[in-house]
Amino acid sequence: MKIHYFQRYHKGEDVATANTMLLLSRLYSYSSNKFFQFLKEQFFGDMEFEPELSFVLQDAGEKSVPDATIKQPSFMLVVETKLTDWFYKEQLINHLSKFKNEEYKVLITLSSELMKADKKQLIDAAIHNYNAEHQMYIIHVNTTFEALAQGVQDVLTDRDYEMQEVLDDYIDYCHRDSLIVVPDSWKKMRMQLSGTTFDFNIAENVYYDNINRGFSAHDYLSLYKQKSIRAVGKIEAIITAVLKNGVLQYNVERGELTESRKELIDKAIENGKQSGYVLDAARYFFVDKFYETDFAKKSPRAPMGSRMFDLTDVLGTSTLPDTKQIAELLKNKTWG
Repeated sequence: MKIHYFQRYHKGEDVATANTMLLLSRLYSYSSNKFFQFLKEQFFGDMEFEPELSFVLQDAGEKSVPDATIKQPSFMLVVETKLTDWFYKEQLINHLSKFKNEEYKVLITLSSELMKADKKQLIDAAIHNYNAEHQMYIIHVNTTFEALAQGVQDVLTDRDYEMQEVLDDYIDYCHRDSLIVVPDSWKKMRMQLSGTTFDFNIAENVYYDNINRGFSAHDYLSLYKQKSIRAVGKIEAIITAVLKNGVLQYNVERGELTESRKELIDKAIENGKQSGYVLDAARYFFVDKFYETDFAKKSPRAPMGSRMFDLTDVLGTSTLPDTKQIAELLKNKTWG
């Protein structure tokens, strides 16, 4: 049974806020350095934001020079969460009174979608006027649940598998509550580890995984083995199969359930047994064809789990060729 870190029994802004704050508190508990790196990259932009403790020798004051000082800059982030772009100027301007004498002040507006450009322009202008009137420097960052999750992902490494599990569950929660809507799955490629099952995956053009593992929408699936992504295919169908009372019960998440796919699921279950997997509840990804590639990982450590790639970023293009050509182009790229 999969353990969930984030509540799913209720919906609404309060739950979304609580779950997001829990994610960030878990990141801070896991690594304060990674937490502050996340803040720097996501919310402070070009500001010289250094919130960590500083140790200064011979720190001269107005009347004396102590041997040393230990100090930490202060900051405040005020967060307003909406499920969609329902922010309004009056409420946000009222929030600005929360800021006092902090060195760094950031108002964060968080939603499933970015603000409309004209609304953000009006709000930013009002914040600018407030800053001028009160001699403050408050910055406004409008972001999304997806961007926040990606920001946490960016500060994690392949060795942070404990925190990665927490983040994966947060992303799964966001998808279930429609806080992350992915209209660009057409360009997303998910990498999965494939060791003992690799030959079967390639031969049968299918990959199976734990049914409880969450993931965001993607159209391409790739397989990692021996320090490189070795194959990529375009997904045609995603089907779950759960064994109940000795009978497989199917659920189609994408594509269609055919007799040949039922037979292939049976075949995968037998293959799983040979590799030590019990597939009583699994998700099956059927691709058009797994094409050979060699998208090498340049850093020495092996990845601990899945990873999502934006193929338009990787390949430097706004449109994608067919899968076979994608596989060829990836041979000239590296990652990690």
